[in-house]
Amino acid sequence: MNTAALASHASRNTSEAVGLALSHAHAGWGDTVLFDDLSVSLAAGCWTCLLGPSGVGKSMLLRMILGLSQRGVESRGEVTCEDGRKLSGRISFMAQQDLLLPWLSAVENVFLGVRLRDELNPAEEKRVYEKAYHHLNDVGLAGHENALPSTLSGGMRQRVALARTLMEDRPVVLMDEPFSALDAITRVRLQDKAAAALIGRTVLLVTHDPLEALRLGHSIHVMSGRPAKLDAPLVIASPQPRHVDDPEVLSLQGELLSRLSEAAG
Repeated sequence: MNTAALASHASRNTSEAVGLALSHAHAGWGDTVLFDDLSVSLAAGCWTCLLGPSGVGKSMLLRMILGLSQRGVESRGEVTCEDGRKLSGRISFMAQQDLLLPWLSAVENVFLGVRLRDELNPAEEKRVYEKAYHHLNDVGLAGHENALPSTLSGGMRQRVALARTLMEDRPVVLMDEPFSALDAITRVRLQDKAAAALIGRTVLLVTHDPLEALRLGHSIHVMSGRPAKLDAPLVIASPQPRHVDDPEVLSLQGELLSRLSEAAG
């Protein structure tokens, strides 16, 4: 597979999809340099997956794209969108922890962003609730709209977090190991739902799971070393989510595991 195949996939996605790049990224503290002059591109409407050893700087890259700083860390880099517009207001984030507010119901957690931006006015309240109900139904939580987080399982809470990400309706979505704390079956089911719900979005997924990357990614990078570098991507143009026994998944699994083994070494 090559980048032409990835471009072909991207061309089939919605015109609202936006490609972006982080260029000349640097992060470090004191004499420690996580990465320097590092660049990564996210193809419009595609999933880019990022794997690598713990502490190599994957989450730091996410933070830089989000425009978040970290105390004690010197970081710099340039984020550009291929349409020439600013990224601000066009990006959402899903973390490993569900980060649900325990005193809010599932549906209220889903439209938390709307409330924090003070957009929940009486004229829009019905529409906001209906949209939040719709996203909860999409992730398989119909009937649990009024449940408090303490009454939900870990998998259900992550579904609420996914619905909240969808509620933001942004063309760019960053995900930092959002399914890693779940059991294998629940993880696969949520991967399937995320792939279906985020068709046409530009997604960057940080994961430690090679199978997850091969099921969901169109472009897969391994990040390794210090200062860290990105290897040439594995490119998969077939529709996702791919089955665990998909021939393409099986054929690339050995290569990806070898790359990860080298990175860990």
